Amino acid sequence: QVQLLESGGDLVQPGGSLRLSCAASGIASSLAAMSWYRQAPGKERELVAQSGPIGNLNYADSVKGRFTISRDNAKNMVFLQMNSLKPEDTAVYYCNALNNSGNYWGQGPQVTVSS
Repeated sequence: QVQLLESGGDLVQPGGSLRLSCAASGIASSLAAMSWYRQAPGKERELVAQSGPIGNLNYADSVKGRFTISRDNAKNMVFLQMNSLKPEDTAVYYCNALNNSGNYWGQGPQVTVSS
């Protein structure tokens, strides 16, 4: 059974930082494309950051330079470091894993950026 367990969602002030964690089980995250998506109320789910199994990185223009996706393969985890947060970053953030066997999603913790 594949599980992606997320943690780190919180309320943070504008300009602050937050790190989301995604712990994978039943899947080798190092062999998968790992991504973070987000969905704000009334909006479509969008790709925020993606880390390919060979180390290639992609970011949405809206977060480029502020967010960083990273991996700890020994712990089978992926992270999203979010800096200089803006109210527009408020959303539910979903960890995603894609490999040859399937497409898997985390539960989506809430990130709220507000004063």
